[in-house]
Amino acid sequence: MSGHAAPRYSPLMELDGAVVIVTGASSGIGAATARLAAAQGAIVVLAARRADRLNALAAELPGSLAVPTDMRDPDAISRLVQTALERHGRVDVLINNAGQGLHVPVEQIVLDDLRAVTELNFYAPLLAMQAVLPAMRRQGHGVIVNVSSATTRMVLPGVGGYSATKSALNMLSDVARAELAGDGIVVSVVYPSVTATEFHKSLRAGARAGGFGGGRIEPQTAETVAAAIVGVIRSGEPEVVLAPSWSGAAGGAGSRAGGAGGAVG
Repeated sequence: MSGHAAPRYSPLMELDGAVVIVTGASSGIGAATARLAAAQGAIVVLAARRADRLNALAAELPGSLAVPTDMRDPDAISRLVQTALERHGRVDVLINNAGQGLHVPVEQIVLDDLRAVTELNFYAPLLAMQAVLPAMRRQGHGVIVNVSSATTRMVLPGVGGYSATKSALNMLSDVARAELAGDGIVVSVVYPSVTATEFHKSLRAGARAGGFGGGRIEPQTAETVAAAIVGVIRSGEPEVVLAPSWSGAAGGAGSRAGGAGGAVG
């Protein structure tokens, strides 16, 4: 256990000195969030499968800890949290960012593909939440941020399987927020829009669904989403929605709420 002093808390969570686990930290939103949190004084624990990238990022961020983790492996998730606790003695923030897309029409969804993305997009955040809760409850505080998807707020053909997994995460998050409020643990959801990351290069199946109704969603930067995640850690709001920016004629036709999400296409 390290000698880091416990962070100071007020009604708004501050990152200075807080121990923050970031999943999917090897690139994109996860890496940007880790960098921003570390710049604001957080002690970051980096989790992803790509050890080389994690180690390179950890070298950038003094005091950070790289823990190569396959988030589809329940035992690996338990080891991630235990490693953070052994090193730092607590976990103040969990950011469930790891995820993968499945962008094919409903008729073409292969069950093995849906099972794989469900394990990563839904089961993994659940297991990570369960793993950190005992420590957060002992501390009397904690923040969990789950990164969802714009597709849960839109009817976007071609991403039904993916958006279903993220919709499940939304409900899980809302219920957990209500259940854990009495323990001083805050659960929030962030809905970025399409982001300029490697997400679309590593889809489980299919291709980017970038256009809709004659319009096209313009990508947001990973840094924009990272700022939203850090902001909700401080504010404790139930959700933060980053509205998509549309180009083309239809500008969001078919959107139920004008919302946003982890990666649309």
